[in-house]
Order: sequence, then C-alpha cells, then structure tokens
Amino acid sequence: MFDTLLTPERIARETAAGHWRGRTITDFLDEHAAATPDKVAFVDSRRAITYGELRRLVDRVALGLVERGIRPGDVISFQLPNWIEWIVIHYAASRIGAISNPLIPIYREREVGFMVGLAKSRLIVVPSEFRGFDYPAMVERLRGGWSQPVDVLVVGDDSWSELVDTAWDERVDPARLEALRPDPDDVTLLIFTSGTTGEPKGVMHTHHTMVAANDPLPARLGVSGDSVLHMASTLAHLTGFLYGARLNVQNGATCVLQDVWDAATFVELVARHGITYTSAATPFLHDLLAAPNLADHDLSSLVRFCCMGAPIPPAVVRAARERLPGLVVVGGWGQTEEGLVTIGIPGDPLEKIVETDGYPWPGMEIRVVGEDGGVLPPRTEGALQVRGPFLFVGYAERLELTRTLLVPADDGGEPWFDTGDLAYVDEDGYLRISGRTKDVIIRGGENIPVAYVENALYEHPAIDSVAVVAKPDPRLQERACACVVLTAGASLTFEDMQVFLAEQGVAKQYWPEQLLVLDELPRTPSGKIQKFQLRDRVAGA
Repeated sequence: MFDTLLTPERIARETAAGHWRGRTITDFLDEHAAATPDKVAFVDSRRAITYGELRRLVDRVALGLVERGIRPGDVISFQLPNWIEWIVIHYAASRIGAISNPLIPIYREREVGFMVGLAKSRLIVVPSEFRGFDYPAMVERLRGGWSQPVDVLVVGDDSWSELVDTAWDERVDPARLEALRPDPDDVTLLIFTSGTTGEPKGVMHTHHTMVAANDPLPARLGVSGDSVLHMASTLAHLTGFLYGARLNVQNGATCVLQDVWDAATFVELVARHGITYTSAATPFLHDLLAAPNLADHDLSSLVRFCCMGAPIPPAVVRAARERLPGLVVVGGWGQTEEGLVTIGIPGDPLEKIVETDGYPWPGMEIRVVGEDGGVLPPRTEGALQVRGPFLFVGYAERLELTRTLLVPADDGGEPWFDTGDLAYVDEDGYLRISGRTKDVIIRGGENIPVAYVENALYEHPAIDSVAVVAKPDPRLQERACACVVLTAGASLTFEDMQVFLAEQGVAKQYWPEQLLVLDELPRTPSGKIQKFQLRDRVAGA
C-alpha cells in the first residue's frame, strides 16, 4: 500500500461539492449489467462482449486473482494491447481493491524493469505475442532483477485459460467479492508518466479522482448510453484509460477498441459500428482525413473528435469541416497528474479551436502566475497551475518530489499543482499552452522524456556529449533529433544509434528520428547546453 498526500480536508471539500460521489468503476458495471445485460459493452479486433458477460467474467477473474494471493492494495501490472482482456483485468483488480498498473505495449526491458520494480507489483499480465514480440521471454529476463517475487499470467496460454474458465462461475460468491469492495478514496491506478529527470514518475489516482474526471463529459460533449465510442490510443495512456476503458461503462454505452492504429481500418469501423465519438492525438485526425477509403464509406455517425496532446492546425480543422461536415472537432489539454483540465465547447468559433486548448472542465481551476506568484492578467504568459477533483494524490515512492510541485493556496483551499508548462488565459477564460518549462518533446501527442533518452545515449562509448531536441514536423508537430559530439576517433551512424537503443531496451517510440553529429554543442559560459540554438539549427536543416 502506497502513502499518498490525500487529506481528510480534501475528501470533505470534494464530497461536499458533489465531485466525489462514493462510487467506483465496478459500481457502474454492476448497474448496467443489471439494467442492460445484453447490450454490447466492448468490441475489440477479435470479439465483442456484453455488459452481462463482462460482469460475469470480471467476477470470475477477480476471484481467481484472490485465489492466487492478490490482496487489496497489491499492484497488478499488465502490458496488453487494446483487447477485452485489458478491460477484464483492470475491472477485476478494481473489484477486489488491487491497484492497476497498465504498461504501454511498446515498452521494453528498460521501461518495464523500472516500472514494475518501483511499483513492487505482485503480478504481471502480458500477451503471448503481439506484433511479433515475445513478451513472456522479456519478463523472464527481467524477473531476476526485481526485489519482489512477481507472478506471471500470459494471455494466450494455459495460465489465462484456467483463470477465465467457466468453472469459476460456480465458485463466485458475491458476498465475498462485496467484502473486498475498496474505499473510493483508495488508490486504484498507478500510471507512469514520462520523466524529465531521467526516470518516469508513478502517478497515483484514486477511484474518486478517476470517476470524477469523466463525470462532466456527457454534458459538455453529448455522450450518452446511445453513444458508440472508439479508442485507438493505448489504454495504458490516461487518454485511453479514461475514454476507452471507462467512459462507456460510466454511461452504459458501447466502446470499439482498435489495437493497431490504421486510418482506413478506423473508417471501416465507423461505418460498421456507427461510432459517434473518439479521442486521440491530433495526428490521428490528420490520418483520418487522408484515409484512402474515406469517400467510400458513410461516416455520418461520427459527430465528435476530441484532439488531445497537441495543437490543432487550422488547415486540419477546415479540412474536417469540408470532408466530414457533421463532425465537430474540439481540442483538450491535460496531464497524467490531473486528467483532462480544459477542452473546447462544441460550437466554439474556429479561432477558439485552433488558438486555445479549451475551457476548464467543471470543477477544475486554472491560473497563470508570474515569478512573484501573483496571478497574471489575461494573455500574459506565466507558469500554469491547476487544482481540482481530478488531481492525483502523489507520485509513488516520491512524495517529497510531489510536495515540491504543490503551491499553498492563499484562499485556504487545496494547494495548486505546478504543471511545468507556460501558458496564458484569454479574456473568456480559455487556456493556451504557449511553451514548456519541462524538457519534453511531444510527438503526436506522446511525451518523449528527453533526459531519459539522453541518459541512455550517454552510455554509448562513441558519444562524448548529447542533447536531444525537437524538430518541427507537419504531421506529428515534433520529432526528436539527437545532437551528439563523438569521442576522439569514434564514428556513429544513425543505424548504429538505433541498434544501440534497441540493445538498451529503450522503447522504439522514444528513439530520435534524426542524428546530427557536431564538433561541439553550444553552451552558456557556465557550461549549460543552449538547446534553443540546437532547435534553431535542426529546424533550419
């Protein structure tokens, strides 16, 4: 069980405000399984499952986890694609008060080893194979390096088959499972965010913070039980977690999961299932509009596309209005630490869609402050701070680090969280992220932890010094470029760098996509690398 920064005062304040309602995600599952047992809850690339079937399977797996020794507060790591099995293991963990630790499928030894070790996971669930990679073999290579014993379940072999065998149904005791129902203020999610200091940070959320994060969405964006949602971003990102794994269940809707992004496939899914809503990074919308089969299918059901994680170019919005006139595009901004903070409002004029990152979510407060801590007037850039019912309860095993990012409130309320971003708020209260104080590159909505990649590259014997910077990209907004100075007499090719990062177990999506070998890196008189000069040089190249 992890220590958190959750206080009785915060619990009382959010409860009194009606943001925290004493509910967990399995409460919603039980409600809809009873009311509409035959309604489809999830569809993946291999099958569909109804609410009634999902509840029975979740209870079956929950009991199986208890029989394997999993107890409330234990961490279960799972590195699965967007499959129904991902949903089942998360809901089963929630049912018995265990903590879900979803891992992005593309992570390899370096990331998985660190994350499972810090989480002190009792169990890891992986596929037998996905996209040609042998996950069980990777886990076996890592197990000796973890301080705790880690049990393994493999989706696709006998260990998973035994867990989901229908023979469990006769042994499921609802009273036994009900006795394990967690307190809504318990931690339910440990999800890692990209680190800027060389290691990822384990963000802790409670049942309350995660349920509250989805509560305002129906009123803002028109989601209901009749909606058909879609998710192609990995469920192990908070976007996928909230709007792919849980939003439909909180509203009794259907969600179509896509395990490998392909725009042409998405077009077919929209036409086949009548998808009405999707959330994804901006490049997904770019890809959709360029899909070769776009004109061959009826996409009139698709009425909402929420772009997360990167600005929306005006040309993309105009193209969406031309090619899909019934589609409303809105942009949103948030972080793993606080879920969604701002999002556009349907009906916003074009300038609000492309020049801002949306309007605050109900319950979330934002402010922009100067160096003296004072709140700045509209359209004045400063440090962005947020607070509200969706804010996390601390970094796992890093509470002191968490405290350094919390700013006491003058009004006696909850402290403000320093996001590390530069922003301004316009006269209407809309937010615009104008820069980042954190050293992070955002590639298609995905954070690349720069210090983490640099630390890996520094281990290469041919590299004397390195700086990873962003290079502008018309589709993904940014790509990473490694600027390196080599040791005397050494040589290094782009292919050499890729092979080395693969050997280091660095996830492929973090690899720099350009290598620039320099005689020296520009530095300040004190020796600090001047990355702005490198960015200018890379952009010019």
